[in-house]
Amino acid sequence: MSEGEAIGKPHPRFEPKAFVPRRFLSNGHAQTIAGNFLPRKSHLRPPVSELVEVSPAVETQIATHILCQCHWQPREVRSQRPTAIIVHGLEGSAESQYVVGNANKLWRAGANIIRMNMRNCGGRNYEMARLTPTLYHSGLSSDVGAVMRFFLERERLESIALIGYSMGGNLVLKLAGELGADAPPQLHSVVGISPAIDLGASADSLHRPENRLYERRFLRALLKRFRRKVRFFPRAYDRNRAVGVHSLRDFDERITALYSGFASADDYYYRAAAARVTDRISVPTLVVHSLDDPFVTLTPDTRATLLANPHITLIESTHGGHCAFLATPDLASEDDGYWAETTLLHFVRAHA
Repeated sequence: MSEGEAIGKPHPRFEPKAFVPRRFLSNGHAQTIAGNFLPRKSHLRPPVSELVEVSPAVETQIATHILCQCHWQPREVRSQRPTAIIVHGLEGSAESQYVVGNANKLWRAGANIIRMNMRNCGGRNYEMARLTPTLYHSGLSSDVGAVMRFFLERERLESIALIGYSMGGNLVLKLAGELGADAPPQLHSVVGISPAIDLGASADSLHRPENRLYERRFLRALLKRFRRKVRFFPRAYDRNRAVGVHSLRDFDERITALYSGFASADDYYYRAAAARVTDRISVPTLVVHSLDDPFVTLTPDTRATLLANPHITLIESTHGGHCAFLATPDLASEDDGYWAETTLLHFVRAHA
């Protein structure tokens, strides 16, 4: 597919290929680790950095801004081209390899790209921490909505796709559920890859012995980010809240819940989970989940809700790990083996 060619043109209905894992990568842990560390090349042009206000200033707090890295098609065709807003996962950023990988594919297909950072993420961390007095968490679907509305209005965009990975998948699915039948007509598709929509079950799964390596990595990054926040807003945050935090649930109980308006970790997991509202989604939506995902879990009730909604296509593969889905590349067809990225591209094209 040549750059700018086909995404806005009529496209056959969505018929995904079955996922077949790359040789020697049929294990969920192997897929997850390889997907995270395999080097990727980007051919994107330098982005336009945009600060978007997602929460206005109030009497006691400064406004909250987040950093979006934007790649715009030429002005004369920009509004007619589909626009993909891509949201990263926990402790990721707009520079995460899956965000950049999708951005490259969608850009070559003619879309505008908005690589959205969550609050405090992206750019130079110490600079981003100053742009909001708050922490980020899995319930801030309103931030995605604010970014979508900002660019819809400013650029007069005609077609939007929301794409989220892991925690970002929860955010875009939660927003779609909250909007329900009132979603703007320009919102043509929503995609969640390995979405963490059952937050409590996934947090507990992350604490299992075989997943402690992942949990420790997340915790180190979260605690470092929290301590940086304490330095910038010492009157708002207590550094001692980080003492004795040994699991993601501990972090959410002692820090996320306290500073984000939840009664407890369980209250946070319930209220922030997209699983509560997926039955209300009324735009074409793709959910991709692997049964060997090491730590993101879909409960039977959530699975049943997804399957019962005619607007949602649920693809569950036996293998694929977390946010990986590495298949064998096929150079003859210009398939780089990143199955989830190619699959979501076809879905977005089918609904553009």
